[in-house]
Amino acid sequence: MSQEDRQRWNTKYQQASAPREPSSFLRSLEDRLPRTGRVLDLAGGPGHDACWLAQRGLAVTLVDISDVALAQAEVLARDAGVSLTRLRLDLETEALPPGPFDLVVCLNYLWRPLFAAVPRLLAPGGLFVFAQPTRSNLQRHPHPSARFLLEDGELPTLLQGLQFLSFTEDWTDAGRHEARLLARKRQAPP
Repeated sequence: MSQEDRQRWNTKYQQASAPREPSSFLRSLEDRLPRTGRVLDLAGGPGHDACWLAQRGLAVTLVDISDVALAQAEVLARDAGVSLTRLRLDLETEALPPGPFDLVVCLNYLWRPLFAAVPRLLAPGGLFVFAQPTRSNLQRHPHPSARFLLEDGELPTLLQGLQFLSFTEDWTDAGRHEARLLARKRQAPP
């Protein structure tokens, strides 16, 4: 991403009216997510998902390109009484934080080369949660543009070395056509 992209995201978050609720998809996985360990929230914006995970007892590292979003996440975490590690990072050009992580979350951010890094980020048995609109979403919504959409059926082809625990690609209750995935890194053999 460029400095222009960073500024665009800063402006978007400055104009946001109120903190969002944690992802309904992420919350739907509550019983399957770890209660202890390290979490990496990629492109986590103002921290609504990161704070929810931290409230569950997880040590969360929130990564985003936007200074404004990270400042908002700091306020949200303080108000929620949790601690977050916040890193301003361009996921497309800078090195990812060192793992291993017990959970990696990436919701509503698509940069295909990131998928190759996910298995290296995860601890054995670690989980990956991902959701992103697909091209079918354009049937009802002009945004995000095709540049930021998965092709229908593409997600399973992007991830190697992970066991899929659940995968759906359909219209959500929110009216978006999304690919949603929960996957696990296999345990090392004894």
